[in-house]
Amino acid sequence: MFRNFTIALMAFLTLVDLFATQAILPTLARHYQVSPAAMGLAVNASTIGMAVAALAVALFARRLDRRVGIAASLALLALPTAALALAPDLSTFTALRIVQGLAMSTAFALTLSYLAEHCSVSDAAGAFAAYVSGNVASNLFGRLMSASLADHLGLAGNFYVFAALNVAGAVLAWLTLSRAVPMPMSAMARAPLATLAGHWRNPALRTSFVIGFLILFAFIGTFTYVNFVLARPPIVLSAMALGLVYFVFLPSLISTPLAGHAVARIGTRRTFVGALAVAGAGLPLLLLDQLAAVIVGLACVGAGTFFAQAAATGFVGRAAADDPSSASGMYLASYFLGGLVGAAVVGQLFQRLGWPAAVAAVGVALALAAWLARGLMVAPVRAAATANPMLQPGIDQHAAR
Repeated sequence: MFRNFTIALMAFLTLVDLFATQAILPTLARHYQVSPAAMGLAVNASTIGMAVAALAVALFARRLDRRVGIAASLALLALPTAALALAPDLSTFTALRIVQGLAMSTAFALTLSYLAEHCSVSDAAGAFAAYVSGNVASNLFGRLMSASLADHLGLAGNFYVFAALNVAGAVLAWLTLSRAVPMPMSAMARAPLATLAGHWRNPALRTSFVIGFLILFAFIGTFTYVNFVLARPPIVLSAMALGLVYFVFLPSLISTPLAGHAVARIGTRRTFVGALAVAGAGLPLLLLDQLAAVIVGLACVGAGTFFAQAAATGFVGRAAADDPSSASGMYLASYFLGGLVGAAVVGQLFQRLGWPAAVAAVGVALALAAWLARGLMVAPVRAAATANPMLQPGIDQHAAR
């Protein structure tokens, strides 16, 4: 129990910066005197760094001691986080968010590798479930903290506190993780580019990369710009009240760790389509002027996309013919790139055509992802300790139905 709590806490401290700033988007837009679309793109620029680092770590970090790499990444993350308090303009803010993404993703990917290498098959399910729970908690409590801190300490105070959390994550990693013997580069059967090309030629993997892109496209598109809708008439929430809205992630905190079991019972495709149906059902509610309806809609979108992400991520490790670690890196790179594109495209639609057009774009992304799920064909079974993921419990030969 204590071990899984530590894993969840490390996940929380690793990704707490990623979405926390979304809760203060209207405040940031006013501070920098820019449009919602411009501010939304700047805040989500961290996904550029996340995509680059995810791929780089998967391919080239086999010689890194996991404990040293994770602790160093989180310690370095504190630097751009603190610097955000002093960012003089939007360009500087954007650059610092990219650097944050590089550090966060490096720690994230190395932690997944550490868990895969150190957990037995019987322990892996609980460990990955704990890590996923910490990720979801970072979405919820990171936003709540950011809204509260910005309201009481101002923008600068908010970023200084988050920098302190980064340092705490580095200390936790150093004290709780054991040293690991790094895997030599010769263990790779092929050169990195050849490995990437092989993964891209795998139809099931290629489909899962696109699906991951669409999942974060929809998630970012929804949860970035809904902040501006909730802050303006007729709802008009304060910064603190806006943070409280993110209790909509509580259902996800409970349901997401069950995704692996759902895949084992009814298969990846059915699980995925069902999750996306839940997310899609919430979209019409986002167009209503009642706060209660919007909250229910956001809860549906959050629960559906988190559940789908767990199912799709787990599929990657099973579908990879070899080197599932680099396949996971490609998936994460595509996933985070989808977040950046979602911030840009949905932001422009929101600015030019309004919130209904933005919600429609999210709906198209979810529908396309569900349609592509039919390409998730049966993949070879892999032991939980070698498959990626944010969640791998209970997978069997029927998982890709």
